Amino acid sequence: MTDVTLAGPTLAEFREARERVSHVAHVTPMESSSFLSQALGAKVYLKCENLQRTGSYKIRGAYNRLSQLDADERAHGVVAASAGNHAQGVALAARELGITATIFMPVGVALPKLQATRDYGADVVLGGNSVEDALRAAKEFSDETGAVFIPPYDHPDVIAGQGTLGLEILDQVPDVETIIMSIGGGGLIAGVASAVTQARRETGGTIRIVGVQAANSAPYAISMKLGEATAVVPTPTIADGIAVAKPGVLNFAIARDVVDEVVTVKDDDTARAILVLLERAKQVVEPAGAVGVAAVLTEQVQPTGTTVIVLSGGNIDPLMMERVISRGLAASDRYLHFRVMLPDRPGQLARVSEIISEANANVVEVLHTRHGRGLQISEVELELSVETRGPDHAEQVMERLRDNGFTPQPAAS
Repeated sequence: MTDVTLAGPTLAEFREARERVSHVAHVTPMESSSFLSQALGAKVYLKCENLQRTGSYKIRGAYNRLSQLDADERAHGVVAASAGNHAQGVALAARELGITATIFMPVGVALPKLQATRDYGADVVLGGNSVEDALRAAKEFSDETGAVFIPPYDHPDVIAGQGTLGLEILDQVPDVETIIMSIGGGGLIAGVASAVTQARRETGGTIRIVGVQAANSAPYAISMKLGEATAVVPTPTIADGIAVAKPGVLNFAIARDVVDEVVTVKDDDTARAILVLLERAKQVVEPAGAVGVAAVLTEQVQPTGTTVIVLSGGNIDPLMMERVISRGLAASDRYLHFRVMLPDRPGQLARVSEIISEANANVVEVLHTRHGRGLQISEVELELSVETRGPDHAEQVMERLRDNGFTPQPAAS
């Protein structure tokens, strides 16, 4: 975009932050993707911040903020609240700088994130059932002890640290025309968009910035249309890392001027994106980090030339990954879940299995019951989960069953 009024860090401040952050953060890989290039109709690269230290970009902003504390502030320690990535970023940054860190996390936080935060040396306090509860407790702790509260996104130093990612993108893909990334509170997109816009302005060029939110929690999508930060009531989403009720104040002030568009994606599309990244890019990415790929796969982003998608994090709980992969397979029509009514006589189950086998599909789960609702006394219900090779193969399996006199129906989700 051109003729913008930028708030927040200057380009010089982003460059200074990059020098500070370079002491702890990796320059993460930039990988090309033929599959996504074909899907978008333009050259696509993946900025693999899922391979960053702590598993996400958050170490950048956390370290930049903590490294600028004075001696008295460092002596009082720092405090933060998070259910995952911000917690780990602050914990590692504090350890590297020799600062005591206390992190408040909600009860029920994923065990790998809890353990990683502790392993980085932070004192973890569990309490409350949400990140909002943890934030309140962290701020009370700050008031009582003098520990410096480190916000997850709404602070100039945090934004400057996150923006160092944008400067790396320009170094690695100088001809980039579009950058796609997730939006939660807005620290990442505010930093990256501001940094690259200012850098491009130096050379008289422009760059397109696309933000992506989960459809169940998308305050930026509404706020950008209304021109002011607007709260929403978030509903559950697998992309919990970007589930916020309202944009950050400074973040929105920046994003309003330098972000070109914001789109939303559904959880099923995000699950499918995670599966695509596993299979085609060999990248383990958390839901919040995969929404940019989901936006491309669902054709919500129009091609404008060389594109970089930021994979913002890879901290996914293995139990969540198991559920997400199953959801992704179902969303890709590679995991059929259906039911069929059978006469209650010997051989029917074997016959259905034989038909599915002849169609070269694989039965992975079977539930056989005489007690389902609506069943006649002479009927049984067979509920099956079947692996297929995709939509066309799935329809072939269904057609084979119908040709043999069965009437498969979608199973209750």
